Amino acid sequence: MSYVNDSVTPVPSDARDAYVASAKQAWALLAEYGALEISENWGDKVPSGQHTDFLRAVDLRDDETIVFSWVRWPDRDTAERCEAAMQNDHRFGALPMPFDGTRMIYGGFTNLFTARADDTPPR
Repeated sequence: MSYVNDSVTPVPSDARDAYVASAKQAWALLAEYGALEISENWGDKVPSGQHTDFLRAVDLRDDETIVFSWVRWPDRDTAERCEAAMQNDHRFGALPMPFDGTRMIYGGFTNLFTARADDTPPR
């Protein structure tokens, strides 16, 4: 099964285009290190919860929008090799960051199953 790195990031709402440009640059590097897929998703319906929510998780400010992202890898080892390379490959450090990375939350997840509309449903 594949491995997925997910993140939730607060991005200044007026920096949407800069964020997309940065994500596209990052994708080129991630793909070089073996990533299979990336998905960047701009929040347009992210409600406040009673107990917890995305907004509080990243201390969202009035002029920011939540971005939910994931990168799919063939396996955890490939993802971890890329993560280690981020410390040494200067190209990662040169990527523009049009957001406050200190409030980003992220994690790695082992895929349980994946289904698509044109696939047979999982059993």
